[in-house]
Amino acid sequence: MTQGPHRRSVLALAAVMALAAPAFAAAASAASSPAASQPSLPDDMTMGNPKAPVTVIEYASASCPHCARFNNDVFPDFKKKYIDTGKVHYVFREYLTEPVEVAAAGFLLARCAGKAKYFQVVDEFFHGQAQAYQTGDIKSLILTTGAHAGLTEPQIEACLSDRAAAEALNARVEHYAKDEGIDSTPTFVINGKKLPPLDHETTLQDLDDAIQPLLPAKKR
Repeated sequence: MTQGPHRRSVLALAAVMALAAPAFAAAASAASSPAASQPSLPDDMTMGNPKAPVTVIEYASASCPHCARFNNDVFPDFKKKYIDTGKVHYVFREYLTEPVEVAAAGFLLARCAGKAKYFQVVDEFFHGQAQAYQTGDIKSLILTTGAHAGLTEPQIEACLSDRAAAEALNARVEHYAKDEGIDSTPTFVINGKKLPPLDHETTLQDLDDAIQPLLPAKKR
């Protein structure tokens, strides 16, 4: 699992992609005991029926390889089985892990694309993450993903230069760390209960085991 953010200043985005260079404040370390997670917050990105019997909150980082593999290999079947059928209200919450500047760029880009394209951007970012790490070309991943979402290069530059948006992202992450006890990604909270630590990456069966007992008998 990817560890949480450290107390340090985040590298400027210019070091990653030679565009704008806002500095991001690092999130505080996680609290030792988590608070009960709220079902939904105003800045959450969500999928599915808000009145579904089960709410699954995923805390993920755009720079986390474990999160990318979950998105690429598990999430499509999870979505088809639970979200598309109205059984689960899915809530995605952004977290920052190393390289923090990469995670921040991915999420700022997704927010700039708008709610209708948010998950498209996150999905493409996750699918391109491994190659970007292999080549070291994060700039191309950001520019290509943004272009596919309809953003021009000047719009992407403006997006990544938006200090207010960066501060809002950091505030969300700090809240998740300090008040909800989130310290690794991906972390799943199902109807207010955190999925226990696993000795392997999260599978659909792991989610089945947690979700099925919470569903009405007729919906299982």
